[in-house]
This record gives sequence, structure tokens and C-alpha cells, in this order.
Amino acid sequence: MDDPTFDSALVTSALNLAAEQGWTQVSVCAAARAANLSLDRARSRFPARNKILLHLGRLADQAGLADPSPEGSSRDKLFDVLMRRIDIFQAHRDGVLALLRALPTEPATAASLACATQNSMGLMLGAAGIATTGLRGALRVRGITLVWLWTLRAWQTDTSADLSATMAALDTALTHAEPLANWLNGVAPRPASTDTTPETAPAP
Repeated sequence: MDDPTFDSALVTSALNLAAEQGWTQVSVCAAARAANLSLDRARSRFPARNKILLHLGRLADQAGLADPSPEGSSRDKLFDVLMRRIDIFQAHRDGVLALLRALPTEPATAASLACATQNSMGLMLGAAGIATTGLRGALRVRGITLVWLWTLRAWQTDTSADLSATMAALDTALTHAEPLANWLNGVAPRPASTDTTPETAPAP
């Protein structure tokens, strides 16, 4: 078994355990045992439990970055890459939901994921052809991180087969983010209409 296959099997096992027993009961060794994987190899490749989650994030990033569309607006590209990340979470839905429920009681894990998410959102912006350097880039990363968190929150309660509610939430969040994006890109807001011509009175 090569390393990518091993890693994927361990992450899947860990999330299955989380779905069954709760994230607080998950350990690297328990996940390895449940999947009949080498404990020594598991410990070597995942020296801490949070490495499981970081690897899940990398899998989501790989899905978002795979075969980016060369056409379409930056907004359309962002929609696509963020939904691809959601698809990875959907494949492990019950385990990820168990993890999210446990985060308020695990501040260290939450902090680690917050940092990783910021890095991931920078990659997603890059995939959409949006610069992330300098102060404006940092603000773009912060903005798209908020869009992602809003979308993830909608996904948590979305039980539809096609994730329509999640897609609608992402679309709405991107729409709300557009004024900030335009400002950062130096696009002036559209002026309000100044037409003051009175309406023609109806004929008697």
C-alpha cells in the first residue's frame, strides 16, 4: 500500500470512528486498528491527531485545485473550487459533523484548523486567478474565509441530495462579498440613478 492510499484509509477510518463515537474518542492508533493498518506506520505518518484533520484539508484542497476551469469569471471559479471542497467533506459527512460539534471543546484543534483554513482559502483564490499578496491580498483571504465559513454552516444542516441549500448559501455569500472585492480591485461602485424627470401624468 503506497503512502497516499495508506493516508486516505487512515483518515477515512478516523472519520468513521468520529461518526460512531464522537471526535473526542478518536486517536491515531484507534483509527489504525479499526482499518487494520500498521500502528507503527500510522504513528510515523500521523504523529498527532490533528494531522488527520490537516490531511483531510489537503484532500479538500487537492479537489478544489484539480482541473481548474480556464473559462468563466473569478466568481464562477471560486464557486466551483469551494463546492469541490464541500464535496470532500460530504463524502465523510457524519465524521466531519462530529468533528465540528466537538470543536468548541477543543480550542487547540480549532486554532490549528483556523490557520489551515486561511492557507487553504489563499490557494482557492489563487486557483480562481485572484492575487493574495500584500494587504489587499490578505483582505481577500479574510473575506473568502468568511464566505467559506458561511457556506460550511449551511452545509451542516443541508440534507438535500444535491446540496442545493449549500450552493444557494455560497452564491449569496459571494454576492455579499462582491462590493468588497470590487473595492479591493479598484472598481468604482455603480452610481445611483440621478434621473429626476417627473413621470408623465396620465391622460384624463
